[in-house]
Amino acid sequence: MIFHCGQYTLDLSRPRVMGIVNVTPDSFSDGGRFSATEAAVRHALKLVAEGADILDIGGESSRPGAMPVPLDEELRRVIPVIEALKGKAGVPVSIDTYKPEVMRAAAAAGADIVNDIYALQSPGALEAVAETNVGVCLMHMQGNPQTMQADPQYQDVVGEVADFLRARMAAAEEYGISRERILLDPGFGFGKRRVHNIALLRELETLCALGRPVLVGLSRKSVLGQIVGADVNARLHASLAAAVIAAMKGVRILRVHDVKATVDALGVVSAVEGR
Repeated sequence: MIFHCGQYTLDLSRPRVMGIVNVTPDSFSDGGRFSATEAAVRHALKLVAEGADILDIGGESSRPGAMPVPLDEELRRVIPVIEALKGKAGVPVSIDTYKPEVMRAAAAAGADIVNDIYALQSPGALEAVAETNVGVCLMHMQGNPQTMQADPQYQDVVGEVADFLRARMAAAEEYGISRERILLDPGFGFGKRRVHNIALLRELETLCALGRPVLVGLSRKSVLGQIVGADVNARLHASLAAAVIAAMKGVRILRVHDVKATVDALGVVSAVEGR
């Protein structure tokens, strides 16, 4: 399966790794560690050296309870990092944002992918992506980061997530965003209880059958901590287990903090699958 994003065309016949670069003071795992431009760029290039196929740059935390960041502040955080990585990283650069203004500025600065937790539902977001050649990741979320974990409810979480992603993909296509530019993300931890996250992981094949590559972000998530009884900095083994399960169920992109360990684990998956 092929994914067109900006100046890149990615072959997703094997699982790929997206390395997380949080240019934020309050992200749930590494908040504040890479908030300065120079530190973020160094970290991004380190992830590429470890085998990252994509870099995901974020300037606003989407952890449960996180408050929105003003537009000017988000631009101040992320645009210099994207500009510094343009032509230097050698891999696609993704901007993790839901604001159309940031999408446009990031694309102009050299971003190749828009990774949107609201799946282009913000006013003007569909237009912002459609007028560029960037790829887009459409994610499912029930509620918003401020309220999503208060009381999430589903009758059929897998079916409801699949229906939502199918509808958002159709909306993107109606605006001229070709299917080859679209990724789908079930949104683990975004408005889901432990039982919902486990059901989605168990039945990922259903989402992988929607016709576009699926991206999964389970790295260090709280559901893994609940399962193994570990805090956020002691979830590497659980994160690797989740990545391997996801890849063997058909997921094509794993969004992770621990790139080298995940690359090694996915290398074993690819060997077993004969790739």
